[in-house]
Amino acid sequence: MNHSAKPDWLATLPENVVETARPDGASAILLVCEHASRFIPEGLGNLGLDAAAAQSHIAWDPGALALAKRLSEALDATLIAQKVSRLVYDCNRPPDSAEAVRAESEVYHIPGNAGLSAAERDKRTDYIYRPFQKALAAAVQTRPHRVLVTIHSFTPVYNGVPRAVEVGILHDSDRRLADAMLNAAVQDPAYNVQRNAPYGPEDGVTHTLREHALPRGLLNVMIEVRNDLLADEAGVTAMAAWLHARLKSALAALAGAPR
Repeated sequence: MNHSAKPDWLATLPENVVETARPDGASAILLVCEHASRFIPEGLGNLGLDAAAAQSHIAWDPGALALAKRLSEALDATLIAQKVSRLVYDCNRPPDSAEAVRAESEVYHIPGNAGLSAAERDKRTDYIYRPFQKALAAAVQTRPHRVLVTIHSFTPVYNGVPRAVEVGILHDSDRRLADAMLNAAVQDPAYNVQRNAPYGPEDGVTHTLREHALPRGLLNVMIEVRNDLLADEAGVTAMAAWLHARLKSALAALAGAPR
């Protein structure tokens, strides 16, 4: 990777594209927020989007970082978060995925991502995806984390269709923690909770779980929260408390399960 001649947009990247909160957290849980930021570096011209689109749910997961930080505090858990918009590079997608750098998202066309050269795509991979993956791998490998939990939010209306689901509990081939959380959700049915909704592994959304949890046998789950429930402090507080309780209950049940 040649760092000697950075294009303009790279010069306006944060010095570190990864935010790490509570690096010495005592919890066995490692929290991840891949879509934490809507930051688009200068020089990319907002990727050709108007201000409203560049700040909308296509650019990030509104409320997800606030929720992840609240859980990090409650659990004393390390949190790894991305500081660049997923429209520049989606860190929950591998480099060979067409969705890593989207030219279309829901009803939006993203001109700045259309027709990218292989070299330009590689720059985004090298400067955004790879540092994030390196930081996440280091957090997994250097501390005895046994549980990987990724935090996301989703829009209440997608392609004009309202979504009834409020909390999605997502899993790939390892469903242990998802099953336990779904069982725990029955104890306090405050939200409409569904398995692998509004997305599932067939939609390519479990890359982080596949890359870092499945090969190591770590307990893992992806949590999706409808973003209207995270629109204010009260909503974030309520959801964090509910998820905290569900995680604790699920992990306690798994600890007591026969091996």
